[in-house]
Amino acid sequence: MKTAISIPDPIFEAAERTARRLGVSRSELYANAVAEFVAHHRRQGITEKLNEIYSVDEALSALDLHLASLQSRSLVKDEW
Repeated sequence: MKTAISIPDPIFEAAERTARRLGVSRSELYANAVAEFVAHHRRQGITEKLNEIYSVDEALSALDLHLASLQSRSLVKDEW
């Protein structure tokens, strides 16, 4: 997909230097940068959602002490 964007001159110049240093085209550099940015925010969204789920009520996510004891005793018998 071809697109046009506007960026400040210092960022453009730094991107040009980086592309030359890495031996990639400007398009490849920008595509990689956007892909990393999107992946970072996707992971961040997952982490935030998990934090939201597990911090709603710690009592709901706590393991029953009896079950924890049973699990703990059963691990001793298992061969890994």
